[in-house]
Amino acid sequence: MPPLTGPAAPQDNVSAPERDLLPVRDRPGNAELWWVGAHGGAGESTLSALVPEWRSAGHCWPRPPIDERARAVLVARSSAYGLQAAQSAVTQWAAGAVPHVDLLGLVIIADAPGRLPRPLRELAQVVGGGAPRVWQLPWVEPWRLGELPAPAESPRAVRRLVKDLNLLIDGTDVDADGANERKEH
Repeated sequence: MPPLTGPAAPQDNVSAPERDLLPVRDRPGNAELWWVGAHGGAGESTLSALVPEWRSAGHCWPRPPIDERARAVLVARSSAYGLQAAQSAVTQWAAGAVPHVDLLGLVIIADAPGRLPRPLRELAQVVGGGAPRVWQLPWVEPWRLGELPAPAESPRAVRRLVKDLNLLIDGTDVDADGANERKEH
């Protein structure tokens, strides 16, 4: 099981940000997982192509039907703007402002090829400390050109993300070829 690197649930001592809150929208139907973009261009639509049962919520927190909970992963780019938007969204969740959401973690997608500059690496570390888990995905040029992602052809970090999320959702380890193996807990 992917280990926690931050808080597993909202905390009593966190206040919601006063501005830049993600809206909450009703999401009829069910999804195993919702990708929540912290800002425009975050990459949640691209990631939703990885697994058909995982859907994009756009740039809002999903509100499932009454008496249900929504599993979500927050998505942001590694730019200063993207990381600041993620920080606001993570703080909103940590303050308990979206009590119907089980946040599994934060995915930070590279906003450009190459290594992040030090100030952005440090900001990503601070922001990631507020999320239950953090996955960092590299720049993927084919995605920029409009190719849909497929786990088997994706970088190792993307395959790891899919594997980790499958384990978190239902204990199933799905490899890059789509083969399932049930994990005992």
